[in-house]
Amino acid sequence: MAKRARKGPLFEGADWSFDTLRGTYDAIERVAREDLQLDFYTNQIEIISSEQMLDAYSSIGMPLMYRHWSYGKHFLHHERLYRKGMRGLAYEIVINSNPCISYCMEENTMALQALVIAHAAFGHNHFFKNNHLFRQWTDADGVLDYLNYARGYIASCEEKYGVDEVEAILDSAHALMATGVFRRRRPPHPSLREEEERRRERLKAEEQAVHYLWNTIPGGQSASRMNAAQLERKREMHLPEENILYFLEHYSPILRSWQREILRIVRNIGQYFYPQRQTKVMNEGCACFVHFYIMNALHAEGSLTDGAMLEILHNHTNVLTQPDFDDPRYGGINPYALGFAMMQDIRRVCEEPTEEDREWFPEIAGCGDWRNVIKDAWANYRDESFIQQFLSPTVMRRFRMFALADDSTKPFYTVTHIHDERGFRELRDALARDYDISTTDPDIQIVDVDLLGDRWLKLRSIRRNGVALDPADRDATLAHLRRLWGYKAEIEEVDEGASLAS
Repeated sequence: MAKRARKGPLFEGADWSFDTLRGTYDAIERVAREDLQLDFYTNQIEIISSEQMLDAYSSIGMPLMYRHWSYGKHFLHHERLYRKGMRGLAYEIVINSNPCISYCMEENTMALQALVIAHAAFGHNHFFKNNHLFRQWTDADGVLDYLNYARGYIASCEEKYGVDEVEAILDSAHALMATGVFRRRRPPHPSLREEEERRRERLKAEEQAVHYLWNTIPGGQSASRMNAAQLERKREMHLPEENILYFLEHYSPILRSWQREILRIVRNIGQYFYPQRQTKVMNEGCACFVHFYIMNALHAEGSLTDGAMLEILHNHTNVLTQPDFDDPRYGGINPYALGFAMMQDIRRVCEEPTEEDREWFPEIAGCGDWRNVIKDAWANYRDESFIQQFLSPTVMRRFRMFALADDSTKPFYTVTHIHDERGFRELRDALARDYDISTTDPDIQIVDVDLLGDRWLKLRSIRRNGVALDPADRDATLAHLRRLWGYKAEIEEVDEGASLAS
């Protein structure tokens, strides 16, 4: 049961102790549970040094990770910038696991520790536990056990087959990780805790399946029977296939069992991060809204001093800075700023709607129940659908949004939509499309395999809006694909809407 609000401030000054952290955590949890009514995993707060934070950066934020040279490269890159004062470090890193692990830097002041605990341990934590994408596509209960298994398995492969052999497979698997996720169908999703027990049976069955596939190609038969057999083999391969690592893991004619398992490990890790790519605006917006609400509530009851609150607001404002489009610092729309602005705006629409709000959001305008409206959004939307449903003219005006058309045949841009009555809905549609990774990521699928000839692997890329694949990236990707397939592989680029018949 949460403790009652204490009299006087939770802390004074910048220094912190574990007792102060414990008392502040309890106060934050009380507001999160009783006022915001959040639902979150058990928290595990860990205090780490700046070097440990850099190490977490380099290993994609995971507490248990196998070794790979790219992580050391990233560590040195971030460390060099940090030591020169050219880049700061994240105040925290949070892991989507159960218990939810939040890393806080020991260099943080006490006010900053309070801010990041509210942000990560309650904001991100609630979002991870309740958003439908994370519930359907990740296994918070098993991910730490799986990472421990993956690290041990790859280390054992290095001892048995050599570091160079393992690194070569990891290099290619990492290069293809973005194409190693299921986008249009739910992936096979056994509990990750059971992975090691299932591994031997799975690998044995997969080796038998590959042997059967490549050793039952018809020979000495009529053309019609051969074509029928080829079609049957392709049906067994489930072509076309969007998940390239999954296809290679199951059907590559050259990979050994341990290599297939490494592809599976990389593919599972890529799938784990896929929901985060789809919910950056919502996830950060949720965490910022939660920390802002909790910190203000604690300040209002006297648990935070004015000095601590000023420091918190200073850091809050830094995170939400949105440079103008002509500012040298501009790098696109800040997801923290957009997400937080939309969460705050939903509360405003629920409590103090304008006539414009009543026209745009008749279901929620003036309802007063902003907590449940926002929590429903956190649970049931992703970035593009959230923007499509809740982006208001008020926010578009505040961000001074406009849309540009870039026609490669013309030497200039065209402003197509601005934040006026006619342009609001087009602006909202255009922004939502920018956050739909199913349309912004390259759409590459394996569509055919020459089973009778040279085992040529054929892929197809859908060219949207006339945008072709980058030649250098395409050639590098094909080189990794050929390494894992063992034979020729080529990509055909077709315009969107063209016939997909092979």
